[in-house]
Amino acid sequence: MVSKPLIVALDYPDAQTALEGAARLDAGLCRVKVGNELFVAAGPALVARLQERGFEVFLDLKFHDIPNTVAAACRAAANLGIWMVNVHASGGEAMLRAARASVSGSTRPPLLIAVTILTSLADDDLARTGFVGTVRERVEALARMARECGLDGVVCSAQEAPRPRAELGAAFALVTPGIRLAGDAQGDQARVVTPPEALRLGADYLVIGRSITRSTDPAATLAEIHRTLREGAAAPS
Repeated sequence: MVSKPLIVALDYPDAQTALEGAARLDAGLCRVKVGNELFVAAGPALVARLQERGFEVFLDLKFHDIPNTVAAACRAAANLGIWMVNVHASGGEAMLRAARASVSGSTRPPLLIAVTILTSLADDDLARTGFVGTVRERVEALARMARECGLDGVVCSAQEAPRPRAELGAAFALVTPGIRLAGDAQGDQARVVTPPEALRLGADYLVIGRSITRSTDPAATLAEIHRTLREGAAAPS
């Protein structure tokens, strides 16, 4: 288990509420994710304020465009001093390689990861978009391509993590959204697992949003998740 596997999704509409939410978290126990809505509303200034408070930031903008455009966007993201940034694996090899090259020259390159198949999609949804094969098959193929293009890891559901973990090695990071605590509503996610289960399946980083941010005591919930992860790691296999 990596030393700090939890990434809290700050899925808030503006900087003020995001900073208020972050103030209820311990930067020593988690990193934070800034996604499209929040970044469009608050921009790089919010990233800087979170970093000033000790948080490492996963900039979750899922870049997907022609290679030059994605390379420029990734370079700009790296210049913000972020910890992790992502692109869509379905953008293709040329785009992935351009993104890799663009951040490699940074003073402190962020982890560069590729989104495989969104965790809101199931097999039927994927078929309607024109993809051939199951979600699991597409995730595995895209993960292999991302590794070949030099990326640091992929975003996938923990349900698809075992095969990439076995094939691509321990150094290849698996970032898993769609994490829900026992008893939580599934929400808009189609493929969900609990935090201990995600680690058992091979995940490195767990992206958790509402289960923490909508808790009456986010700090206590964060600490409790850490406890369950420690117990899960200590349990005999």
